[in-house]
Amino acid sequence: MSQKSAFLITGHPGCGKTTLIRRLVDELGVPAGGFYTQELRTRGRREGFGLTTLDGQTATLASVHIAGGPRVSRYGVNPAALDEVGAPAIERAVASTRLIVIDEIGKMELLSNRFRQAVLAALESGKPVLASVMLAAHPWADALKRRPEASLLLLTEANRAQVAADLLAELRRLVGQTDTARPC
Repeated sequence: MSQKSAFLITGHPGCGKTTLIRRLVDELGVPAGGFYTQELRTRGRREGFGLTTLDGQTATLASVHIAGGPRVSRYGVNPAALDEVGAPAIERAVASTRLIVIDEIGKMELLSNRFRQAVLAALESGKPVLASVMLAAHPWADALKRRPEASLLLLTEANRAQVAADLLAELRRLVGQTDTARPC
C-alpha cells in the first residue's frame, strides 16, 4: 500500500465499509475531518440516508419523503446537504486536519458538483484520505479509483480483519504515529 495517500474502500452494501472507517478513525485518534453517512430508519424500515460531519453537523442526504429534485432509486436526494454540509466538511478537513474522511462517494453524493470538487481537492492535498466508494460502475467514480494516489480496497467478510489491520498500519505511518499506542 505504500506511496498511496488515499484509501478507497469498496464493496457490496452492508459489507462493513462505514463501520471499518469509523473504527479506524477512532483507533488512530488524530485530528480528522469529513463526514459519515448512515441509514435513517423508522420502525425498522429504511427511509433515507443522513450525513454527519466529524465535527457534529447533520443533514438529511436522501429520503423517501423528499418530493422534487433528483432521485436515486426510491429516494429523493437533497443536494444542499452536500453543498452546505458535506463538501464544506471535506474542505475544512483539507485545510486543518491530519486525516480526511469521506463516507461515501456514491450516486447520491456525486449529484453535487461542489462535493466532486472537494473530493478532488482532498486527493490532491497529499493528506491521508480514508473513503468509501461505490462498487458499481460510474464514470466519475471509476476515474477516481484509477488515480495514482488512490489504493482501491475491496472489502468482504472474509478479508475484513486483514484489511483493517493493513489500513491501520499504513494510516499510522502516514500520520506519523510510530508506535501502536493511541496518543493521549
